[in-house]
Amino acid sequence: MANTNLKEAKAAKNDEFYTQFHDIEIEMNAYLEYDPDVFRGKTVLLPCDDPEWSNFTRYFAAKFDELGLKKLISTSYAPDSKKYKTPYQPSLFEQEAPQFDPSKAQVKGKIFILERDKSGDGRINIDDLEWKYMDGDGDFRSKEVTELRNEADFIITNPPFSLFREFLAWIMEAGKKFAVIGNMNAITYKEVFPLIKDNKVWLGATNFNVGMYFFVPKGFVYKDSYKFIREMDGKAVNRVPGVCWYSNIEHGRRHEPLALMSMADNLRFSKHKELKGKTAYDRYDNYDAIEVPFTDAIPSDYDGVMGVPISFLDKYCPEQFEILGMCENEDLYTMKTRVYTTYECKTAYLKKFGKVGTYDLNASGVIIRCRY
Repeated sequence: MANTNLKEAKAAKNDEFYTQFHDIEIEMNAYLEYDPDVFRGKTVLLPCDDPEWSNFTRYFAAKFDELGLKKLISTSYAPDSKKYKTPYQPSLFEQEAPQFDPSKAQVKGKIFILERDKSGDGRINIDDLEWKYMDGDGDFRSKEVTELRNEADFIITNPPFSLFREFLAWIMEAGKKFAVIGNMNAITYKEVFPLIKDNKVWLGATNFNVGMYFFVPKGFVYKDSYKFIREMDGKAVNRVPGVCWYSNIEHGRRHEPLALMSMADNLRFSKHKELKGKTAYDRYDNYDAIEVPFTDAIPSDYDGVMGVPISFLDKYCPEQFEILGMCENEDLYTMKTRVYTTYECKTAYLKKFGKVGTYDLNASGVIIRCRY
């Protein structure tokens, strides 16, 4: 039981990642470059937020007039409902408000709304935010927040990574436009990949190969292997590699075709030693496809099926490529040409590791090495 609690506490702390302003601005700018009026006259909901200091709230509040927003809604999760507990002290902003209620401060979520020039200075910005306690704790799955979802045109946030599947399903259920941050491994989730395949969800404009720095809580425990910056502007940060935006908002980068070499030129000039000098690309034994281990090694003159890394989706142009499916156990896309027997799996394990065991050959594509 103690180990279980420790793992849950660690997972909860790893959900406490806070997005930097410039990362939000870079991504939103890509949508605005494609369509300057994308947010005009629209209502934006920022759930999973902490409106008092969230950079999502700060960005959209600062840009309210410029974007032509109709309404901004931002909601927070009650401190006592969070799995990762930290000492909570209401901010002066909350305590000095006439609606402050100590009995609600830790158990109720808060909702911030921006839609009018409350201060009378002729513009709408963060000084015009109005807030109140919610009836519940602010969980996005609650009826209260779901009704806000239904009202909104856009949902933009950094949801807890551990709830990504559920959060995305919650958005798709309502058919809303969205931009949310998640781990690139979510691409392979069986709840997510079909949406990407069917062009209902795609990756955002920010290249996920660069990684992103997030603000983290005090006391955050870094991995022993962590070698990056730990502080920015006096705040603790953690660099998360392979993190990306998932969206269904159009941006120009997803329509930029990849510049590619022919198959012959790849085999002759590729910078990758896995390809350069070979006579042919490797093939799969259980799929009728060639193995392309690097996105920049996709041959321009090959019209057959190719197995590519998930990082390819960061460069995917729907006008240039068609996504057929994904290698996985259940063969959801009926593309397998062979299913291995238990005997074959055991034999493969013995051959690879020199001991008795079972190699799950049916879990993914099995490569046949070409002859040089």
